[in-house]
Amino acid sequence: MSPTLQLLLLLLLLLLTLLASTALSHLPSSSVTTATSPSIYDWQSARATYYAASDPRDAVGGACGYGDLVKAGYGMATVGLSEPLFERGQICGACFELRCVDDMRWCIPGTSIIVTATNFCAPNYGFTADGGGHCNPPNKHLVLPIEAFEKIAIWKAGNMPVQYRRIKCRKEGGIRFTIDGSSIFISVLITNVAGVGDIVSVKIKGSRTGWLPMGRNWGQNWHVSADLKNQPLSFEVTSSDGLTVTSYNVAPKAWNFGQTFEGKQFP
Repeated sequence: MSPTLQLLLLLLLLLLTLLASTALSHLPSSSVTTATSPSIYDWQSARATYYAASDPRDAVGGACGYGDLVKAGYGMATVGLSEPLFERGQICGACFELRCVDDMRWCIPGTSIIVTATNFCAPNYGFTADGGGHCNPPNKHLVLPIEAFEKIAIWKAGNMPVQYRRIKCRKEGGIRFTIDGSSIFISVLITNVAGVGDIVSVKIKGSRTGWLPMGRNWGQNWHVSADLKNQPLSFEVTSSDGLTVTSYNVAPKAWNFGQTFEGKQFP
């Protein structure tokens, strides 16, 4: 092979290598980009309706077990949540900010309300999710007392588009522990929780026991089977953001069922 032909072949090989390199540089990157999940503190879309209490007793009870909402410190600044939001009761005690959006005929501009999750809005499978079953899955729906609803929208609005987001709860005083039960069955209702507001685990300790994990009975009612009479009681409470508050000797040795005691508070 002549030197001239060898040179031509070498130049051709260099040209092909350059073209291949350029083509590869324009191929999509093999790295995977993952979508970022929205924070619970970001605004999200839902719908809201209201109820009008026809009897003062309507302010008592609820799926979170708080009893009389006024005595428990929640008043009418409360909300019931549909199944996708209720999280089987773990969300009880969490605080939300709500604002009316989209329908300016009924929205009160520039307003928002802060409410605490105290109840569950049960599905009604006699209707479809978009045909009257407001709280049917997968709907994100919030039910407010009319007193709260009218702070952000005119009552004629009915089923309103809203935005909601989690916010930190601000409470006066410490976490409250209401002790109920009988004999060796201890039930404790936990209220007035600041920070994220919702509780994921609770432990109780007598002066003659170690720390005993409590089970969630329903809402924010927690229970344990143990003989804790005639012992001062301490509580360890962990919220959904992983923070733990320990309150030592909250209840004195002579505590009785039906009494409420106040411990430390989340920041």
